[in-house]
Amino acid sequence: MPEFVTSDKIRIFYEDTPSLSGAGAPILCLAGLTRSHRDFDFIAPHLEDFRLIRPDYRGRGRSDWADPATYTPLVEARDMLELLDHLDLPKAAILGTSRGGLIAMTLAATARDRLLGVALNDVGPELSRVGLQRIGDVIGKRPSHKTYAALLEVWPDLAQGFDNVPISRFREEVSRLFDETDDGLSLTYDPALRQGVLAALDTELPDLWPLFDMLKGLPICALRGANSNLLTPAVFAEMQAHIPEMIAAEVADRGHVPYLDEPEALKALTTWTAQL
Repeated sequence: MPEFVTSDKIRIFYEDTPSLSGAGAPILCLAGLTRSHRDFDFIAPHLEDFRLIRPDYRGRGRSDWADPATYTPLVEARDMLELLDHLDLPKAAILGTSRGGLIAMTLAATARDRLLGVALNDVGPELSRVGLQRIGDVIGKRPSHKTYAALLEVWPDLAQGFDNVPISRFREEVSRLFDETDDGLSLTYDPALRQGVLAALDTELPDLWPLFDMLKGLPICALRGANSNLLTPAVFAEMQAHIPEMIAAEVADRGHVPYLDEPEALKALTTWTAQL
């Protein structure tokens, strides 16, 4: 099982898939807040010409749990730099979903010379409190439903903003978000992640525009779910005004976050990868 140990002794799991041609640029795929490397299962078949490195953050998936105080974008960015060092990679592009995009912007501010480019999936330098509050309402709580089948009966209603999605896709998604056990559905992450989210909701959110502006000059792509409750249309438009050359696309019938294999997402990501 591919893994490495961070400087503070946390074991980090990752998958490292070589490009079919052997020459594709490395893309570090960074998942959402509570998610794992499997966040990118849907897009991976479309990126076979690139080397895909898909880690589980500390406290998520197959990686070790850690002190909840270290569940921050700054520490997680340090972990990703240590992963690149472990793999002897001087540079990589980043495909960052939600939390992964925040880590990408942190790296742009602290280690920009390690970046080949950045693609942001439904995340930006300002986040809606409506969307953050929804995350705060559910994070760290096990579903009351005991099986995938029971959860699937209500999942289309719970997945706000996701329209015209086949039930087969919802089935695949819930199997990535929860483990089905004899004791019901369990979380695939440390419930203590909840502490950081609730603490953030009690404070003024930091100004991340200076970090976003550090992406200027890099190949950059940004996607927004057309029904997203986290990345507003106004912020998305302002991102494009800050970096006019940014490849930007809205993904129809999607909330937070697009799956990345939708036609609009694939078109934008294909243009982005051509610039790496």
